[in-house]
Amino acid sequence: MLEFVKSVNGWMWGYILLIMLCGTGIYYTLRLKFIQVRKFGEGCRLVFGHFKISGEKKEHGEMTPLQSLATAIAAQVGTGNLTGAATALISGGPGAIFWMWVSAFFGMATIYAEAALAQEYKTTVDGEVTGGPVYYIRQAFKGIFGKILAAVFAVFIILALGFMGNMVQSNSIGAAFSSVFAARNIPIPAVAVGVVLAVAAFFIFIGGTKRLAAVVEKMVPFMAAVYIIGSLILIGMNIGALPGAFKMIFVGAFKPNAVLGAAAGITVREAIRYGVARGLFSNEAGMGSTPHAHARATAKNPHEQGLTAMISVFIDTFIVLNLTVFSVLTTGAMETGEGGIALTQAAFGRGFGSFGDIFVAVCLLFFAFSTILSWHFFGEVNVKYLFGKKAVKVYSLIVVVFIIVGSTLKVDLVWELADFFNGLMVIPNALALVALSRVVAEICRKYGGKKR
Repeated sequence: MLEFVKSVNGWMWGYILLIMLCGTGIYYTLRLKFIQVRKFGEGCRLVFGHFKISGEKKEHGEMTPLQSLATAIAAQVGTGNLTGAATALISGGPGAIFWMWVSAFFGMATIYAEAALAQEYKTTVDGEVTGGPVYYIRQAFKGIFGKILAAVFAVFIILALGFMGNMVQSNSIGAAFSSVFAARNIPIPAVAVGVVLAVAAFFIFIGGTKRLAAVVEKMVPFMAAVYIIGSLILIGMNIGALPGAFKMIFVGAFKPNAVLGAAAGITVREAIRYGVARGLFSNEAGMGSTPHAHARATAKNPHEQGLTAMISVFIDTFIVLNLTVFSVLTTGAMETGEGGIALTQAAFGRGFGSFGDIFVAVCLLFFAFSTILSWHFFGEVNVKYLFGKKAVKVYSLIVVVFIIVGSTLKVDLVWELADFFNGLMVIPNALALVALSRVVAEICRKYGGKKR
């Protein structure tokens, strides 16, 4: 089963999804006239200068722009930033990071479209503002086909993020803390970590959207600040190696063997594949997950929420993920032969000694836990769409079970299944994005041309 899913993922992520996601990003970049460059400054002003809209009426949304952005970033900034970056370095070499940057650049245009459409087609169900791909998919494709495609997307995202995705998030936390405990001969089993996570998560789950928004609004800026400061200190301690790290990335993007040696066997194709795939897994542009958060924002118009979403990709990939990359490359941690979260812990251990693995474990706790909260919320929206509000409690209990089980197991198959369903949910979302490109272009023209 595991080998079969791996082979399917290799084909799907190596060809179909790379073409669909990158193609959609390039298409929107051209159609919106490089909006990620033209409107980057305006997006930054919206994110960093206009967080709070205290007088906004609740019927226009249930989250402030800061809360919706924090919820989206909480989903994006997770194990992909600490573990995914390390995996890309090992599997695709340093050159994979260059292709990660390329995919993120075009992904900024894609996620603008997702957030704008989520705002444009958001609705109210049972007195609650909601929105996301299931709603704009049905606008893109009328009739029975649209209903089926939306339902298929809803099932895929519940499985990919709500269940298996949250399972691997808790597994990463359990693995990181197990390493810390084992190194210090502390007899705390991994299941104890899972139980604590599950209890804390369930308390937030039952509080609904307001409690989720309040938690991530405070957690995301804090966790990002701690990791950014720690990473900058580590990189600063090895600043002399920074030019060499950039050289490894740019040379490795086109000549991997010149950096790693012929024995490594990594080709340009593999550098592109792992760079783009891991980059997209990290920032989620085009996957259809973060629009659920952007739909609930009290935005003035769809264009402004699109710009806000655009900056979230920049923060995720060009800031947080790059800090992991340069922490690994400047410390020379790749020579340890470690992989995944162990590689990141090895890098920080070289700079911070015995405190390094603790620092990474704590940061991962915040990153992965906030992702659990956001992914549960994204799945919840689709559970309500398919089965109604009464099914949410059952869904939340199942997620709690997956969190506990995930913290105790080496779930290689679950990781692969999560990648598989992540990939499947991209397809209906990307089809809708292309079908509604005229709507997105009109939103950009209507609101983007006005002076703020």
